[in-house]
Amino acid sequence: MSDERVIGFIGIGVMGRSMAKHLIDAGYQMRVYNRTKSRASELLDAGAVWCDDPAEVASRADLIITIVGFPKDVEEVYFGDKGILSSIRPGSLIVDMTTSEPVLATRIYESAKKRSVSALDAPVSGGDTGAKEARLSIMVGGDVETYDSVLPLFELMGKNIVHQGPAGSGQHCKMCNQIAIAANMLGVCEAVGYAYESGLDPNKVLDSISSGAAGSWSLANLAPRMIAGNSSPGFYVKHFIKDMRIAASSSDDLGFDTPALDLALSMYERLAASGGEDNGTQALIKLYRPS
Repeated sequence: MSDERVIGFIGIGVMGRSMAKHLIDAGYQMRVYNRTKSRASELLDAGAVWCDDPAEVASRADLIITIVGFPKDVEEVYFGDKGILSSIRPGSLIVDMTTSEPVLATRIYESAKKRSVSALDAPVSGGDTGAKEARLSIMVGGDVETYDSVLPLFELMGKNIVHQGPAGSGQHCKMCNQIAIAANMLGVCEAVGYAYESGLDPNKVLDSISSGAAGSWSLANLAPRMIAGNSSPGFYVKHFIKDMRIAASSSDDLGFDTPALDLALSMYERLAASGGEDNGTQALIKLYRPS
């Protein structure tokens, strides 16, 4: 049973739609906005109320969750003329679950605090399947008291939920996650490609290696899609490139060298340039098996 808070949800994409639906199913009243209204139809049918812009969401909700595409979208949603911070009420709470820049997360936190508003950065991992099954990993930055107050909501959307530290820490943790995935995706593609080239049945190869030391989420969940020729997006190539660019920039700011990340980024940029930016990340296999 939900508490009395009205939830605002901005960003009804591949993951956001499922995340918002879990909250509605738990009994929360919801106000929603998305640039393309038709994508919110399932939520509206389930009882959510449409708002015409982020400012209206902020004025009609107690807690606002955002999960949009790019840092520029986060910037617009929060700081634009009709953004959240233009109309949010003191005592409200905002949670940005977009994978975005750590410095932007800190800026949102500081701007919110000046308005007597609490803020968390809480990017997620787990893709479309994790969102549908409410078992996302959620990495949270911000004040621990705020985290504790939002934890029951996070638990409706995810299973592995960890408070990482002050504002921006959730985004830094997500960069660690994306760096690990970036390097791993190269290995998964090369393993699948090698299986084909050596004449093996790649499905049998997966049966042997998925539960051993080579096992990973990407191997278990994305390699079967590669073998099936399924490039539909659980997570878009263009969004992964965005994440890797943020990670590379943040690494440069820290003076930290990331050769594996840099190679993966260059490979995905090649894939996007060939028309694959709207594919799922598993489409990287096309660079190894173009036929």
